[in-house]
Order: sequence, then structure tokens, then C-alpha cells
Amino acid sequence: MTSLDKPTQDTGQTQPDARAVTEAALFEAFGGVRGMVETVLPGLLFVAIFTVNKNLHMAAIAALALSLILVVVRLAMKDTVKHAFSGVFGVAFGVVFAMFTGNAKNFYLPGMLYTLGMALAYIVTTLAGVPLMGLILGPIFKENLSWRTRNPGRKKAYTKASWAWGLILLAKCAILFPLYWWADTTQLGWVLVILKIPPFLLAVWLTWVFLTKAPAPIDVFAEMEAEEKAAEERKAAAEAAGGRHRRES
Repeated sequence: MTSLDKPTQDTGQTQPDARAVTEAALFEAFGGVRGMVETVLPGLLFVAIFTVNKNLHMAAIAALALSLILVVVRLAMKDTVKHAFSGVFGVAFGVVFAMFTGNAKNFYLPGMLYTLGMALAYIVTTLAGVPLMGLILGPIFKENLSWRTRNPGRKKAYTKASWAWGLILLAKCAILFPLYWWADTTQLGWVLVILKIPPFLLAVWLTWVFLTKAPAPIDVFAEMEAEEKAAEERKAAAEAAGGRHRRES
């Protein structure tokens, strides 16, 4: 077996800075406090405007404009825009659905379908033995897919985290989809705003708990760099030995 295939012993121990490393990885993956705020604000503005004047066009345009402003602010600050852009696309799809159907409630439908899709993705990938949380965080931890065969403790942690995300998102859908049919636009909108952050924070916190108790990630990038360096040293030594042999002969 190559060094990348050798299994590591699951000692159940973590590095001293495991908590800080895990917090940084989760912050990068999910955008932190600012990412949460940017996710909530457009929907909050939409439901606030629609609650006041029932004007679908004004509410939709205001929500989309705010999403674009958030992207521009990130660009001006030379900050990462992936979370802001995802918010723009989400709001844009909502605006298209609502404007095309003339039903303000459909502003929320793409986001709800996305939530349901993510819930199923977490559950299906976990049942398949490749938990989605590991696929998301593996590259951030520089471990890629090494946790699947070489680090069973981390695979167990990713499995637990993916189950947590899947079940939490399913529970959220179980609340929202009945409201989509039975409640009016403002009721659905305010419930969506209320349910935006708490389930997300719960899922992130559980992920943090599971990962801080798991073994440290295996830095496969550092391993590959070490192997490349060793190969170069062996090549240089072989060339030097060949040079000496030619001189002696």
C-alpha cells in the first residue's frame, strides 16, 4: 500500500488546536455571522414590505436590490463573494417564481425546495457511506477523502454531522411546506425568517461538537509535498551517485 492508502490508528485524540481549526473550517464553509445576516436580510425585507403594502413587485425588487448591494459591498471590501452570490441567485429565483406566477408566496418556494433537496442529499449520501459533510469540509481541512479509509473516527463524525443536518432540515421542511399550502404570504414569510438561523446554528454547533471530538484530519497535501520532496532527494542522490561512478570508471 502507498502512504496515502495506509490506515491510521483511531486514537480518539485531537490536536491541541482542534477547536480553533474546526471553528475556522466551519466559518469558511458556512460564512459565519456575516453570511447568516446576508442570508436573512433579503427575505426579511421582502416580507416586511409585503406585510405593509401587499405590493409584490416592490417587495421583490427591493429584496433583489439588497442582495446585489451586499455583493457590491463584498467586492468593494475585496472579500469572498461566494455566500453573497448564492444569496443573489436564491433571491433571483424567488423573484422569478413570484413574478411569473403572480403569487407572492412563491417567492419562498425555490428556497424551500432547495432546503428539501439538501436534506435528502445529506441523508442519501450518508446512507451511501459518503456523508455530504465530509465532502464539504474535507477539502477545507486539507484531508480530501482520506477520512473514508484512513481515519474512521472522522468518518464517524462526518456521518453524525450529516445525519444532524439532514434531520434538522427535514424537520424545517415539515413545518414550512404545510404552511405554504395553508398560511398566507406574510405568515409564511415571518415563519421562514424566524426559522432561518436557529436550525442552522443548531446544525453547525452539532457539527462542531462531533468534529472536535474526532481524531485530527490527515493533511494529504502535506503528505504529497513530502513525498515529492523525498522523490526529488532520491533522484538527486541517484544522479550524484551516477556522477561519481562515471568519474571513477
